[in-house]
Amino acid sequence: MGQQDFEIFKLGDWELQNGEKLIDAHIAYKTFGDPISPAIVYPTWFSGLIKDNFWLIEEDKTLNPEAYFIIVPALFGNGQSTSPSNYPIEGEWPKCTFYDNVRAQHKLVTEHLGIKHLRAVIGWSMGGGQSYQWATQYPDFMDLAVPFCGSAKTSLHNQVFLEGVKSALLAVRGVSSAGAGEGAVVAAEQSFRKWSETEKEVGLKAFGRGYAGWGFSQTFYRERLYETAMGFKGLEDFMQNFWEKWALSKEPENLLAMLQTWQNGDVSKQEPYNGDLEKALAAIKAKTLVLPGKTDLYFPPEDSEYEVKCMSPGIGTLRVFPSVWGHWAGGPGDSKDDVKWLDEQLWEFFHNTGTDREKRELPIRTN
Repeated sequence: MGQQDFEIFKLGDWELQNGEKLIDAHIAYKTFGDPISPAIVYPTWFSGLIKDNFWLIEEDKTLNPEAYFIIVPALFGNGQSTSPSNYPIEGEWPKCTFYDNVRAQHKLVTEHLGIKHLRAVIGWSMGGGQSYQWATQYPDFMDLAVPFCGSAKTSLHNQVFLEGVKSALLAVRGVSSAGAGEGAVVAAEQSFRKWSETEKEVGLKAFGRGYAGWGFSQTFYRERLYETAMGFKGLEDFMQNFWEKWALSKEPENLLAMLQTWQNGDVSKQEPYNGDLEKALAAIKAKTLVLPGKTDLYFPPEDSEYEVKCMSPGIGTLRVFPSVWGHWAGGPGDSKDDVKWLDEQLWEFFHNTGTDREKRELPIRTN
């Protein structure tokens, strides 16, 4: 792998929820702070590398390594944990769910890092989905959960959006989607082969341009914030040097693997909930702060309102990012006003539901 700024925890052959296995699996992770401090798990998001979570971890923010032991585990498929790009076997990638990821993270946290209890699990986007998964899969294991711009169950509209970008990527190879949550329709004569460089370039550019209409809101584009706030020279400059550049930095099979995990997101697809989402959400014991974006096009506040409503009394709190940055209000740090708002919500939530130690040590904020 070359020089890397993260560690590897080997899982061996990792049995998945559907009975398949990841052969010789591993999970990539990085930690910040002292292991004796209260622990926080902060998982990665769709396409994100471990370093893409660093923007929220600073000494002047709530996620302060001097106050907490912060663990950033990488999703299966992100290119650092076991992924199609580093998998020892060629062929169809096994279906990995949030359940499979969080079970691996739990093993990392408990058996490798020796942590018996978490102060919190937090995350943006697919990291929010993993936060919900932790809170339902191991409900007694953490005090707090903070999913921001994420969901406990991937909505039908979200699945439709993902089908669009997925199909654009697959089309360059002459194959179609097998449906939401599934792979591709591959004929016998189209058996596994590596992507050519041309297929990668054309397919990933299409993927990026398809995604461009979803990551930010209509108001973001109408007000040309890609120029005034982000410094791009115009719309085409933004499309090429933000969206295409992002997509071209990824491996197509990795994106498809994570996308499948996302489309299948549903915390009720586990024992003892057996498909009952309301039962799963009612089982959450951690105090949960749910932070949707006002203009998020695929995790809208209405979905979050329903999720909080399903939680037991006194468990869930809903606050909405007052932002026109769409999904990007929640990360990865491009909107400075939204970073400030998010950190203030985290600080208040951690402080108001804090341990006696935290209430003594967290500084008073006056702004």
